[in-house]
Amino acid sequence: MIAPSILSADFARLADEVAAVTGEPGRGADWLHVDVMDAHFVPNLTLGLPVVRSLLATTGLPLDCHLMIENPDRWAIGYAEAGSHNVTVHVEAANDPVMLAKDLRAAGAKAGLAIKPNTPLQPYVDVLKHYDTLLVMSVEPGFGGQKFIAAVLDKVRQARRMVDSGHLNLIVEIDGGINTDTIEQAAEAGVDCFVAGSAVYAADDPAKAVEGLRGQVEALPSRGRC
Repeated sequence: MIAPSILSADFARLADEVAAVTGEPGRGADWLHVDVMDAHFVPNLTLGLPVVRSLLATTGLPLDCHLMIENPDRWAIGYAEAGSHNVTVHVEAANDPVMLAKDLRAAGAKAGLAIKPNTPLQPYVDVLKHYDTLLVMSVEPGFGGQKFIAAVLDKVRQARRMVDSGHLNLIVEIDGGINTDTIEQAAEAGVDCFVAGSAVYAADDPAKAVEGLRGQVEALPSRGRC
């Protein structure tokens, strides 16, 4: 799956930018990745629930809301109740991630757990049993356009092994620096869903860029996870 990140889109033309990645059925974006930042958990400030509600009214793409915010236990449920498909919170910020996952699901969304590049996976394996998505950050959260951190792929491989063995049941997602140069190594490590920002929105034809990224993954030997 390819999830274009509107962090790299033109915020003055969001409806048009969303339409630009929709593409033909089965060829455009699978999810629309929405980065919510509060200038506290991360230094940047982006958008919040009112904009998410507006996006939901203008697109049929499932919204993949990545909350880089403090106190997600309080705020995340609103994004689920609004109609977001997947709501991801950071394990570094959640007070009770297990209860939060249950609340997100009860509110109608899939529950995602994100981990920063320097956060180990192993301490949270039992927590992840309650989640639908694991988002491995391959850059430090807070800004787009950063260089891909290949070392995080060890965590992707760990997660992939646990999913393939039945120990976990979730989608492995990656966010940060995904482009034509990095998507194949991420796919080979076991990623299911790829968040791509500038690789999509800097292209002349964003929908075609999405299709190209997907084509790179599909052309890999023994692929079939995406």
